[in-house]
Amino acid sequence: MPFTVNPIKFGTDGWRGVIAADFTFERVWMLAPLAAKVLADNYGTAAGDRRIIVGYDRRFMAEDFAKAAAESIREAGFDVLLSESYAPTPAFSWAAKTQNALGAIVLTASHNPAKYLGLKVKGAFGGSVSPEVTQQIEALLSQNVSHGRQMGSLTAFEPWSSYCDGLRAKVKIDAIKDAIASGKLKVFADVMHGAAASGLGRLLDCPIAEINGDRDPLFEGGAPEPLPRYIPKLFEIIKSDARQGGNCIRVGLVFDGDSDRVAAVDGQGNFLSSQVLIPILIEHLAERKGMTGEIVKTVSGSDLIPRLAKLYNLPVFETPIGYKYIADRMLSAQVLIGGEESGGIGYGTHIPERDALLSALYVLEAAIESGQDLSAIYARLQEKTGFTSAYDRIDLPLASMQVRDKLLQRLESQPLKEVAGKAVVDCLTMDGYKFRLADGSWLLIRFSGTEPVLRLYCEAPTATQVRQTLNWARDWANSI
Repeated sequence: MPFTVNPIKFGTDGWRGVIAADFTFERVWMLAPLAAKVLADNYGTAAGDRRIIVGYDRRFMAEDFAKAAAESIREAGFDVLLSESYAPTPAFSWAAKTQNALGAIVLTASHNPAKYLGLKVKGAFGGSVSPEVTQQIEALLSQNVSHGRQMGSLTAFEPWSSYCDGLRAKVKIDAIKDAIASGKLKVFADVMHGAAASGLGRLLDCPIAEINGDRDPLFEGGAPEPLPRYIPKLFEIIKSDARQGGNCIRVGLVFDGDSDRVAAVDGQGNFLSSQVLIPILIEHLAERKGMTGEIVKTVSGSDLIPRLAKLYNLPVFETPIGYKYIADRMLSAQVLIGGEESGGIGYGTHIPERDALLSALYVLEAAIESGQDLSAIYARLQEKTGFTSAYDRIDLPLASMQVRDKLLQRLESQPLKEVAGKAVVDCLTMDGYKFRLADGSWLLIRFSGTEPVLRLYCEAPTATQVRQTLNWARDWANSI
């Protein structure tokens, strides 16, 4: 059977492809200067010159692809600042803004499995570019573009220092360090062999328990995604430490491959997704730090978020899934916090970019200032709002994109009237199909834009109801 190479197409955050099949040096060499040209077209008047930041994570040959991209951009007449080491993607977004550059090109596949690499495009404002901008890049792929400029310069730059300084300034860094030094706080960080490695150590300038800090482009056969199935070592280490006793707050932090997504583990070894962390952070920022602004949530965000926003008299704005939509809102409104259920959380007082290390610092600050375990904070917020729920998500691989199209056609032509024995009372089609059910629970059916995968999300009063609903949705999908 002949091998099919997939076209270059940008998804919710960048273009990703299988290394040596879709993602090749030839394609990166072609694409990178087109992305630079579109950045110049869109941000040339705001940025000071024709500089482009080029960075990378710790994936297989990421630095080599970054060098190829940098050289290609330089030959197209742009001045390139090429990172001298791996760093978090938000560090390169930070550099794009603070260096007054046109934007950044980051070689990363984020949380995807090891066989993937990708290219993210960040704007001069320090965040993901809009779908309109990536469409402009895609449109140039079919044109014969002549760059026709004098060759630019290529300079190495160190990406960590300025970025870390910016993050430290936003929290009571000395209080966190003192809590660690005194034994009141124990921090465990699973960096998943990714770009967050050494990050907390640099920020706190004190030893923490970092797990999977070595470079492993195979990610131990898994994926650098902050999900329970990929972090067994962190669970065991925290549970083992808890068995030793001691009156301290234990916080586990999990970072994805390029450190723009975060999750946590409480002091008893329970996983906490951003559906739990975002409410904790809203309370911390609004109540303890006295900050204000809009809460931006995606369509898959927990119903606890708007209830908590109401408690603090903060407006809520809902977007499709994809952090670029949150970033776009941050550019036009005063935003306190914006987040998505997959772990991307950002802040209006920072760059319009999800940033796992900044979220980690805020989580640690919330823990020490409240004096409570993370799960205890969350339980208290549920009590304050009178809202208790459970949440889960499953990704269902499909046989082909044709199966995906068939399911999509069925949803459009025969909308669901009942889900798992519960009547559908409302359907929101902002991004996928979100069915609000008679008992207040909801099921979101959404398709990946880049691969044959069906994403199923559910929030319900109990974990049992969540499992029942997701199992029903899986059986429904498999029956068509």
